[in-house]
Amino acid sequence: MTFEHPARKREDGRRGRFEEFAELASNFTSSPLFAFLCLCLVAAFVAAHVAGLSVEWQLLVGDSMGAVTLLLLAMLKNAERRAEHAIQRKLDAVARAMLEQQGGRRGQAQGPEGGRRHGGATVRRSARTSRAVG
Repeated sequence: MTFEHPARKREDGRRGRFEEFAELASNFTSSPLFAFLCLCLVAAFVAAHVAGLSVEWQLLVGDSMGAVTLLLLAMLKNAERRAEHAIQRKLDAVARAMLEQQGGRRGQAQGPEGGRRHGGATVRRSARTSRAVG
């Protein structure tokens, strides 16, 4: 068992069975059919209490609602992590493109402090001289 990010693809570029299942479950739980099924489950819970059914029936309906809630929480967390990973990939691509554009204009990318980058180290230019000071 590995603890990698669930949205990370395997070496061959395909998604695993869990990722495919999570995608299908995410699509199903956002459908009107699932909303209708949840509404029916809540109605069954209310009906069991109003009808005065035995405690076993009330527990069965209540436990079913708890199980659905737990599954929805797991699917929500998985969808959140996949979306987070996708956003990070897009931000990385934008940052790369900006660095390439800036590098094409000036010949080299700027470091975080505004100095030029030479060999992995940021070098600032002196105010008195135009040559790099290391």
